[in-house]
Amino acid sequence: MTVADTVEADVVRRTRNGWRVDGCEEMPDLVSAMVLADLLAGETGARRPRSQAPGRAPEGASEVERLRHTIAQLEHALHSRVVVEQAIGVLAERHTMLPRKAFELLRSSARSRGRKVAELARDVVESSTSPLVTLPDELSG
Repeated sequence: MTVADTVEADVVRRTRNGWRVDGCEEMPDLVSAMVLADLLAGETGARRPRSQAPGRAPEGASEVERLRHTIAQLEHALHSRVVVEQAIGVLAERHTMLPRKAFELLRSSARSRGRKVAELARDVVESSTSPLVTLPDELSG
């Protein structure tokens, strides 16, 4: 039995209209997906610290080194994408808006502050569990 099976069997149940976390009211799929992702990440210890993008491979690197560097770049891009998607879910729920509008709000806020979308997205995700994270007014709602 995997962690996902244990979490689903003991904590999270699929219902006709969404998901139910034991001891909580039924939630729509968007919120439920975030809760499930957080539960699984907590169980597997998948929390990753903030990191910089790997950049380009050094000049004169061997093919193996270049491939390793490319893998690191792809892993970083995938992780950033996951965080942005989580932030979209937080904003969509927080402001009761469609995910596309939530992304536009996130992107607009990042541009107006000269920040990367992925950096601001990480703050949005952290704000869902920590009241100490300060967000721009248009995102905090």
